[in-house]
Amino acid sequence: MGFLKKLAGESVIYGLSSIVGRFLNYLLVPLYTAVMPATTGEYGVVNNMYGYTAIILILLTFGMETTFFRWANKEGADVRRIYSSALMVAGAFCALFLTVIFSTLTPLSTALGYAAHPEYVGIMAVIVAIDALSNIPFVYLRFQHRAVKFAVLKLTNILVNIGLNLFVFLACPAINRVHPEWIAWFYRPEYLAGYVFAINLVCTLVVAFLLWKEFAFFRWGFDRKLIREMMVYAYPIVILGVAGVVNQAADKILLPFLIPGKEGLVQLGIYNAASKIAMIMAMATQAFRYAYEPIVFGVQKDKENTVYVNVQGTKYFIIFTLLGFLLVMAWLDPLKTLLIRNEDYWEGIRVVPIVMVAEIFMGVYFNFSFWYKLIDQTLWGALFSFMGCAVLVVIYFLFVPVYGYMACAWAGVAGYGTCMLLSYFVGQRKNPIPYDMKSAFFYAALTAVLYAAMCYQPVGSWLGAGINTSAVIVYACIVVQKEWGFKNLKLRLKK
Repeated sequence: MGFLKKLAGESVIYGLSSIVGRFLNYLLVPLYTAVMPATTGEYGVVNNMYGYTAIILILLTFGMETTFFRWANKEGADVRRIYSSALMVAGAFCALFLTVIFSTLTPLSTALGYAAHPEYVGIMAVIVAIDALSNIPFVYLRFQHRAVKFAVLKLTNILVNIGLNLFVFLACPAINRVHPEWIAWFYRPEYLAGYVFAINLVCTLVVAFLLWKEFAFFRWGFDRKLIREMMVYAYPIVILGVAGVVNQAADKILLPFLIPGKEGLVQLGIYNAASKIAMIMAMATQAFRYAYEPIVFGVQKDKENTVYVNVQGTKYFIIFTLLGFLLVMAWLDPLKTLLIRNEDYWEGIRVVPIVMVAEIFMGVYFNFSFWYKLIDQTLWGALFSFMGCAVLVVIYFLFVPVYGYMACAWAGVAGYGTCMLLSYFVGQRKNPIPYDMKSAFFYAALTAVLYAAMCYQPVGSWLGAGINTSAVIVYACIVVQKEWGFKNLKLRLKK
């Protein structure tokens, strides 16, 4: 049980930083949807640009996060040399990327549909390059189990971001009405998406500066053999990561192409605004991953212990993400009102349960993926992710032009579901791990029954909210009784 306490403790810290951070970031959703009406497509522009950067970030870090954990936990490993090599690889890719972007900025911006604003592309390129470099020091903090500093830096980024957004989108319009000459040198009321990108750049620079101690741990010295070995291990992870991010970012990139003109950006804005509510599942998965990955790789020398950690970790991940699903579904109506102030976006709320299921599948796939990482056969992960990505893209091209953003939501379920099932069944042949599938199916069925009951309650009434909350309590009570028993739990609490 020692690993579970450690996993729980670090997950709480990572989770609080992620949940509090995402909650604070959620404050920007009502702000953006208020100042950027759905019909303008400006919010769609923001999401479109972030879709590209998500994929590029994976390419620039080149799988060095997982690769660092794998090499740093080997017996007799020189952690500083491995860390420096990982940072060197990421730095080389970032330098090459920025050179290509700024040497082709004008034609590239035109091809992406931003001929009038090439600075959007330039700013986002700098942001993603700095983020890619900063990811390596953040991985080093996780390796050292310095969860508190990790959390503080992530929250600093978010707080600076929120402060600047409130200044630009609330304070500046008020000042502009009274004393426009005070801010005329930088403020343009119509430059909405551009300010979002500029603010992100400032926040990225602030966090990179605060990581100076971790950057200073870098040691010059090119170890060709080590770097080649790390890159050979990492390249399938890169393919895996790109395919995984395509699953998440395909809507941001493909919707404007599959539904041409302004309508594509309008639908993209609606879909992404509604999907923000479902991101509590992404928070849970991210917090779990931050704590879980170092622990699993840390016990890899003991095969029996590694299997136990993976089995138990997967089981509790499924239990608590299903609880998160029920909580969001129980209080979806007030969440909608709280997070999306502009009713133009409310039609997209119907995607929330579908997107949450896709996020659960992604998290389970992450758990099922350790078998090939621990035996250095990461090519399997690349294959699974590629096949999942192919399923998603085919669904996009077939159904998005007809059904719009609803097809995006179902494509995510199909894509992640494909990855999850392939990894499980192939893993049981190549490196069998006795996951508790009986419990997984039981809790999934229980969640489905309780959610079905929620769907038949009157929306927006206190009676419906009470019944929905009761369903969540029923789930929690069944989990406690089945996993620990109320009597045993009372005895533990007394101790």
